[in-house]
Amino acid sequence: MNFKEDFPMLRDNLTYLDNCATTLKPNSVIDEVSNYYRNYCANAHRGDYDISRIVDDKISSVREKVRKLINASSSSEIVFTSGATEGLNMVIKGFFKDYLKAGDEVLTTKAEHASLILPWFDVVNKNGAIINYIDLEDDLTVTMDNIKKAINKNTKVISLAHITNVIGDVRPIKEICNYAHKQGIIVLVDGAQSVPHEKIDVKDMDIDFLTFSAHKMLGPTGVGILYGKEKYLKQVKPLIEGGGMNAFFDSLGNVEYKELPEKLEAGTQNIAGILGFGTAIDYLNELGMENVHKYEVDLKKYMVEKMSKLQNITMYNEKIKNGIVTFNVEGVFAQDVAAYLNKKGICVRVGNHCAKILSEVLGVKNTCRASLYFYNTKEDVDKLIEALDNDNILYESL
Repeated sequence: MNFKEDFPMLRDNLTYLDNCATTLKPNSVIDEVSNYYRNYCANAHRGDYDISRIVDDKISSVREKVRKLINASSSSEIVFTSGATEGLNMVIKGFFKDYLKAGDEVLTTKAEHASLILPWFDVVNKNGAIINYIDLEDDLTVTMDNIKKAINKNTKVISLAHITNVIGDVRPIKEICNYAHKQGIIVLVDGAQSVPHEKIDVKDMDIDFLTFSAHKMLGPTGVGILYGKEKYLKQVKPLIEGGGMNAFFDSLGNVEYKELPEKLEAGTQNIAGILGFGTAIDYLNELGMENVHKYEVDLKKYMVEKMSKLQNITMYNEKIKNGIVTFNVEGVFAQDVAAYLNKKGICVRVGNHCAKILSEVLGVKNTCRASLYFYNTKEDVDKLIEALDNDNILYESL
């Protein structure tokens, strides 16, 4: 398949290697979003007329596609959000804030994204719970041995990414959930970097809560998913109240919420985005998530082989099997590397990647990150390597 025909942005010789941040959108997704605005632009659950019912049916269809994608038990366990960030905040502040008591412990790592860490900081400062960090191995990975060492009688939650956005290490989520549940511990998983790249089965892994974003898997921005086991999701208090999520209220302040998932979907959703996300799922299903993952692993291997021959490059995660390569150019500030590559039409991400406390373990504050997706090619990698094989990067970036 010639992916350049499917992705308009690839027609201008763009070398896009920032897929951890967001992915490009295929024509089919763009067309679906446009189709909504052109042909049946109505609100959901609001109108007793044909085009409104079309919207209702289509949203229900997308919810079912998401359910099948992650193998949830029921579509009522699928909540539309604005993204993984909102989903994490909903769970942490709408459930765990009351679930945890003073002295209870949350286990996480220093490699996590701000969207996972910052809501926990806010909650524990208010309810007296504490945060502790699971030790990372020398290669910055998480092992079951270190998880078991970190757990104690006060541990109530393990909260971490399935795949981190800097090192890209794949955590043993199934084993973590199995061990945690035997200790009565709930597991919250940030799936922003895993769901777009490999097959996820929430029942097989026995995940309690999972969040992810559409825009990192071909879909529009402003759409995400919160999955939760129904027994827990029912206990999540809405962070936002308003139209669409209530069954009744009166002037005396009596309020009755709707059932899941509507209870957690106040206001008008990003309808066009949701429908576009459904088309993105169709596209990925046609490719096969197993094929997506294998292709990325093979392409990263190719990149690492090429990059390891350069004398001026330090890689931090070359042995991790996914599509993320995090590196620095010796003697050149990361932002200068990005500016230099940008002049050559190459897009990479630099900085701390919203994982600011990782620097306490990694030893450097800023890195360059090249992240791959299935539409990237060996030619993209060759272009990056050719650009980096240059002793005058600093001079040319100025």
